[in-house]
Amino acid sequence: MTRLLPALHEGHAPVYLHQAFSDALDAFEDWEHGMGEPLVEFEGLSIPISSVFGRMRSCSDLLPIRILEDVAAIVPERLLASGEEQLTYADAARVLRALCVERLRNAEIPR
Repeated sequence: MTRLLPALHEGHAPVYLHQAFSDALDAFEDWEHGMGEPLVEFEGLSIPISSVFGRMRSCSDLLPIRILEDVAAIVPERLLASGEEQLTYADAARVLRALCVERLRNAEIPR
């Protein structure tokens, strides 16, 4: 699915990928346990949020404060610690994608 999303340019994402990340973050926050993976709209296509986070795993753009606050509300601080003063989209995307994969794996386990 990441092939449906534009590539980064030397570690930088176009603004519409930043928006897709924000939409995916909102969808992750609303994702109820037991439900399928949320999708976000991108250029008329429905893309799984894990694909958006996957595309942004190497994005060196700094997270805006409003996004950083939303990420910090979801992700334990110890998982975000990068040793840098400012976090990047990549820092958040790696953790959020891993959380998506974990949730999807746990949903497959019969109870």
